[in-house]
Amino acid sequence: MAATLILMRHGKSAYPDGVGDHERPLAPRGQREAALAGDWLRATQPAIDAVRCSTATRTRQTLAATGVAAPVEYTGEIYEANPHTLIELIQLTDDAISTLLVVGHVPGIPWTAWELAHNRDSEQATELSRKFPTSALAVLEFDRPWAQVDPGSGELTFFHVPR
Repeated sequence: MAATLILMRHGKSAYPDGVGDHERPLAPRGQREAALAGDWLRATQPAIDAVRCSTATRTRQTLAATGVAAPVEYTGEIYEANPHTLIELIQLTDDAISTLLVVGHVPGIPWTAWELAHNRDSEQATELSRKFPTSALAVLEFDRPWAQVDPGSGELTFFHVPR
C-alpha cells in the first residue's frame, strides 16, 4: 500500500489592524500563490482523497484558492500544532485514503515534513530545512498504512514553492 502525504503551509497573509492571528486573511499574493500551488498539485500529484485543514481563516482561504475538491475536515488541532500532534492526526487517516493534504502553519508543517522524512540528506530536504515559504508544499510517500506512519518512515519526494 502506498500513501501520499502533502503538507502545505498557508499562503501569505495580510495583517489588517484589529484582526487577531487566527482570523488574519490571505493577502493578494497569498491568493495568487495558493492558486499556483493548486495548479501544481493537479499537474504533478495523484488526486487528493481527503484534506485536513486548520480552522484559521488564512488556511481555509488557502485551501479554497487551490481549487482542491476533496472532502475536508477542519480542525483546530492543526493551529499551533507540533510535529507530534500532526503525526498523530495523520495516523488517524482511514486506509481507504491514498492521498492526504494537510494545510497548516509554521513551524508545525515544516518540522513535521522533516521529522517524517528518512532521506534528510536529499536536495528536497536541504531546501525544506533552509526555508519553508508561504504556500510551499512537501510531498512524502509511505509504503505502510497511515497508522504506522512514524518519524523517518517516509520519503520526501517533492518540495515545491509556487511562485
